[in-house]
Amino acid sequence: MKTLRARLVATLALSLAALWSAVAVWMFLDVRQELRTALDERLAASARMVAGLVAQLPAERLRAGAADAAALDVIGRDGLACEVSLVRGEVWQPPQTIARTGSSPGLQAAAAGYGTQVFGGKPWRTYVLEEKGLRIATADRLDVRTRLLREVALSAAVPFVIALGGSLGLLWLGVGHGLRPLERMRRVLADRPADAHTPLPPIDAPAELRPLMATVDHLLQRVQEAISRERRFTDDAAHELRTPLTAIKTHLQVLRLSCRDRDIDDTTAQALGNAESGVARLQHTLDQLLLLARLDGQAHTQAVAQADAQEAARLAIADAAVAASGRVTLEDAQVHVSVPVPLPLPLLVCALRNLLDNALRHAPPGTAVVLRLAGLDAGVAFSVLDEGPGMTVQECEQAPRRFWRRHGGSTGSGLGLSIVESIARRHGGRLQLMPRAGKGLEARLLLPAVQAA
Repeated sequence: MKTLRARLVATLALSLAALWSAVAVWMFLDVRQELRTALDERLAASARMVAGLVAQLPAERLRAGAADAAALDVIGRDGLACEVSLVRGEVWQPPQTIARTGSSPGLQAAAAGYGTQVFGGKPWRTYVLEEKGLRIATADRLDVRTRLLREVALSAAVPFVIALGGSLGLLWLGVGHGLRPLERMRRVLADRPADAHTPLPPIDAPAELRPLMATVDHLLQRVQEAISRERRFTDDAAHELRTPLTAIKTHLQVLRLSCRDRDIDDTTAQALGNAESGVARLQHTLDQLLLLARLDGQAHTQAVAQADAQEAARLAIADAAVAASGRVTLEDAQVHVSVPVPLPLPLLVCALRNLLDNALRHAPPGTAVVLRLAGLDAGVAFSVLDEGPGMTVQECEQAPRRFWRRHGGSTGSGLGLSIVESIARRHGGRLQLMPRAGKGLEARLLLPAVQAA
């Protein structure tokens, strides 16, 4: 995407180039017309000058020259021609040439005044003056005029192009200097913590940008107030929901203790077990929702805390082993290498535990779930492999969505994979779900490694 500086310079450059080009074309046309007029006047002046010189010669000498068989050839400049002829009174007799330049193509057929004719396969501009029995014809080649005009245009175009390039360079520097307040404002906003409550610091900016800065500052304050209200609501909701859930769980435990010494039917025992599992599932869903809310409220900033990949994997397996009965194993491709990743250890353990819980929930009883740890060139990969029914490619794309359940039949909350993806995305990683070649699913969590200082 083009920057504002590039757009401004491009707009101004196109405007200047169009304006200067129009002026240059106008000047070129004007110079061409002036050059043609000057050259035509030069032909007429040359003819009049030659006529004046010839008129000063004695008449006997002119008649003697006319009686000669050949005209007098004089040296002339290339591209210029001149012929001097005597005009007799008889109309039927052509003019008698008495002198001409060596490069003259023969101008007897040229009409009086200005004209353009082709002699010897080349176009000529002619001027013919007839007075006092003399006919003076002058001419120059149009290709010489065109070459002269091209040289004039080139002499004017080179400074024009240099001036235009210099103007664009100065324009780029000037626009960059004018946009420096915006860059300072951008750096201030980029360095500002997401949970900052203080107003923006004073920025040296022109008067045109001060209303924008005030608006941005007011917007940040309103956003901060909205985040604070959301956090208070989340905390209040968590407190209000956890209290009755804890009370219900306590009453169910008391009821089970009181029913231990009594004979109850299978329907009552099953209903009591369903109630306890329902409360536990609801409490787990509430914890997942609260974790997602906290993750959504965090800023996308570089994490200061670091977690060791092997330690996080061992803690996640130890946490899941209580409910998994030894079904989870660890495969470490780099057992003796400690790989730090840029996120807190509890968050990494939480992400891995969600992947393990998801795999254990869908894997058939008696099958193993493998947590594979492998080092990469730019980070580390945690892969959880199970032997469950797996998912299609389309389902793998939809699974990280919140509350997504395949066919609506899963007993989970539909938030585990969403939490893992949110944790990975906020710390520079990503979550990949891939069907395995045989059966089952591979959930791969990719995280970058901490760069050495």
